[in-house]
Amino acid sequence: MRVILHTKQIIFQQSFSTLWKRTLTTDSEAKRERLIILGSGWGSYRVLRDIDKKKYDVVVVTPRNHFLFTPLLASTTVGTLEFRSIIEPVRNTIFRQTDHFHLSYATALDMEKKILTCESALRPGLMYDLNYDKLVIGIGALSNTFNVPGVYEHAFFLKEVADARKIRNRILTNIELSTQPKIDAEEGKRLLHFVIVGGGPTGVEFGAELYDFVKEDVARLYKQKHLDVNVTLIESNQILSSFDERLRKYAEKKIKQRDRFKLIQSAVTEVTEKGVRLKDGEFLPCGMVVWSTGVAPRPFIRKLDVPKNKQGQILTDNHLHVIGDTTGSVFALGDCADIEKLPLPCTAQVAEREGKYLAKKLNGKTDNEFKYINMGMMTYIGRYQALTEVTKVKMQGVPSWLLWRSAYLTRLGSWRLRMQVPLDWTKTLLYGRDTSRVE
Repeated sequence: MRVILHTKQIIFQQSFSTLWKRTLTTDSEAKRERLIILGSGWGSYRVLRDIDKKKYDVVVVTPRNHFLFTPLLASTTVGTLEFRSIIEPVRNTIFRQTDHFHLSYATALDMEKKILTCESALRPGLMYDLNYDKLVIGIGALSNTFNVPGVYEHAFFLKEVADARKIRNRILTNIELSTQPKIDAEEGKRLLHFVIVGGGPTGVEFGAELYDFVKEDVARLYKQKHLDVNVTLIESNQILSSFDERLRKYAEKKIKQRDRFKLIQSAVTEVTEKGVRLKDGEFLPCGMVVWSTGVAPRPFIRKLDVPKNKQGQILTDNHLHVIGDTTGSVFALGDCADIEKLPLPCTAQVAEREGKYLAKKLNGKTDNEFKYINMGMMTYIGRYQALTEVTKVKMQGVPSWLLWRSAYLTRLGSWRLRMQVPLDWTKTLLYGRDTSRVE
């Protein structure tokens, strides 16, 4: 009898203890504000990493489940790096609950009621609402097509890993197809002509990686066929316009010295299945077009009834608070937003700095306005050469390339990536790039 009573007493004590812990947890969580972060790019991911998770219940809504190290994305298009070497799963970041990560798109926002409407990225048509106390919008932007006919139908973009995979497959497909019987010389020449529209860092770096691939791997595997490969870079103004003039001229000189690599100063007025048409009416037959010009707002941003700039970006104040939000609870950063009195370029560096600042502000550690300090720019121009511009230091050539690789290696988000990237570089150096075509 005593044993039974003692057992019942233990069970009661354990049940009461569990109930007490649950009550404490519920009370503690009730005091935490719910912070929803839209996106998993440079700005949003930095907020997620730095935010005080004891202060906020953090919920992430994004259609992709990883952070992408975009400065090295061009390297994956030709197999210099593997795709998984530059992505970090978002769930590797600590979440309070497993359901605090939603693989979904944001479709609508009611700022007054603080309700976000989402649609599942895994099951289209599955809609649901999320309540929030604070909201961070950092969903990036699309490439700007400038309403040029045929761009969406026939051109490739370079924003995501999926884009890089499509580009890689098309390059390999065109090269293989050009070697097959019944492909005449004219069609083979068209297949092996690659056109890049946009002379910013993305376009220049992709062109550099493609040129290296042709010189080092196509020449080795396809022998004389590499002599039929041509690349054309089209820019309406100047390439790498954000760089110092001396560095820009150096890049132009190196590009013009390349065999079968043409730099054209013009604008594209039409993209077709067989090529592109220039402003002067000239038609350039080609087998692939990569489009990397400007930024355009995503559908969710277009639907928001808030002030925007001419590019369609959300306007914010110097605290990254969305202008037009009367609740004071909605913030925006990165390529989808623009600080009204401090216009900044759409770069990973700017977005990450904004994310670092906003996390600090939300954590209650600063009331100061956001101030941007440019840490410099780097870009790869091919054949083991790069440009570096850091404050008063301006470099080019091989030393700059070594600095470029070292700097990006230290910026990778985890030790796993810091191990994988140099391993990929080493494999490419010793054994060449991987030319496997995987759909």
